[in-house]
Amino acid sequence: MTVVDPETQAGWVPEALEDEADEEMPLSLRLSIADTLTLGNATCGFMAVYFTTTGILTPYLQGSTESGMARHSAATAVILMLCAAVFDLFDGLVARKLRSSPMGAELDNLSDLISFGLAPAYFVLVYGMVADDAHQRVAAVGAIVVLLAVVLRLARFSCVTVKDGTFQGMPSPFGALTVVSIVLLELPFVATLLAILGTAWLMVSRVEYPKPRGPLAVAMLAWIVAAMGLLAAWAFDAPGGQLLLQTGCALQAVLGAVIPLFATARRVNNFRGNRREARAAQLP
Repeated sequence: MTVVDPETQAGWVPEALEDEADEEMPLSLRLSIADTLTLGNATCGFMAVYFTTTGILTPYLQGSTESGMARHSAATAVILMLCAAVFDLFDGLVARKLRSSPMGAELDNLSDLISFGLAPAYFVLVYGMVADDAHQRVAAVGAIVVLLAVVLRLARFSCVTVKDGTFQGMPSPFGALTVVSIVLLELPFVATLLAILGTAWLMVSRVEYPKPRGPLAVAMLAWIVAAMGLLAAWAFDAPGGQLLLQTGCALQAVLGAVIPLFATARRVNNFRGNRREARAAQLP
């Protein structure tokens, strides 16, 4: 006969059940540190949509003429997208150094879709509604193109293997920041729309972009911090803030156009070099 101590049974059974539950919990349900950073990425993207709506779109629909609030909200929305890019940068670095859960890749794609697909596309859509020379329906088409480009890019990233150290097509964080930079430049509507469509095309293109590792990751982080400073100066109407912001946005747009040219030139040179080596090998 087995004797059970009633005073210890109540404390022992829950502990045993808890240990058993921990053992049975699948690894796919356990969040890692990298996953937490990825969720921070998604949160920043959602809040960027929130500030774009409450600070830019809603006052416009209510007939408000206060430009300061819209400027602050636009700067906050873009800063949140920049913060999302920082989370996206560090979750990959942390995942390589520490363990990553099996659902890390899926979380990363879903978060990128919010922060670098929905948020910039919505920013373009609202721009088409509030800008004086913009056409709302045409801007809506541009916003849809941006969103679909990010969707296609993320889907391709999940099923296509490329050589180590490169991305195929403009990375979605870089593309999102380029899109909002083009909008903030306040160019004529047609030029803005064409530049946005060109950026969307680069995201789904086969142009190779280097992955931000080592010195390149440090340079990217420094550029993001500098961009946040430019946005803050513009939001608080600091002396020269408008000029600084336009300079930073122009540099972002130029980088988006120049990097593909360098990548294409490198591929052409490699192709020519391979042809010369093949011809030299055929000579007697």
